Amino acid sequence: MIRLLIVDDHPVVRDGLRGMLDDDEGLEVVGEAASGPEAVALVAKIDPDVVLMDLRMPGGGGVEAITALRAADARAKVLVLTTFDTDRDVALALEAGATGYVLKDVARSELVAAVLATARGEITVSPAAMKGLLGFMRGESPAVLTSRETEALRLVAAGGTNRDVAGRMRVSEATVKTHLMNAYGKLGVRDRAAAVRVALERGII
Repeated sequence: MIRLLIVDDHPVVRDGLRGMLDDDEGLEVVGEAASGPEAVALVAKIDPDVVLMDLRMPGGGGVEAITALRAADARAKVLVLTTFDTDRDVALALEAGATGYVLKDVARSELVAAVLATARGEITVSPAAMKGLLGFMRGESPAVLTSRETEALRLVAAGGTNRDVAGRMRVSEATVKTHLMNAYGKLGVRDRAAAVRVALERGII
């Protein structure tokens, strides 16, 4: 029996997935979470085999949660289930440690198959997201910023100075400068104004 944790900020979606997956004799939904941080805490408590993870949630996103689970050396495999299929979304999820990536319009049989494959540790990516995966593997996907680099750049875009950003992120100004310099290099720019412009154009912030 494969034990599942469903993570999505919409109760209706969680109910629908529970009803769909609990009907399969090889699967058991053992928990639900509405945000990334809630998911990380629940994984530590119930130790599921597979986490069915949405990406964008108001209370904390899926990529950050996947990163935290890997850092905690959690046993659970993560299958991303989302409506987003851009190169950046696929690349970020896979880089963070997701085992699979499927879209919410997937058929029930395909979702069950993806869950089973994820539990076995097999990489499963829906055809619609395959282009993003291939681009990621070839190094063709847009620059992938870490969550901290993205946060620093987002605060800069909001008008924050390095000191302001350091205070908000609870790090030193030197650390902020490092995050920003790393972001500049990945984005191929030399200053914060250009970095903000490129990041906005690419939908990074």
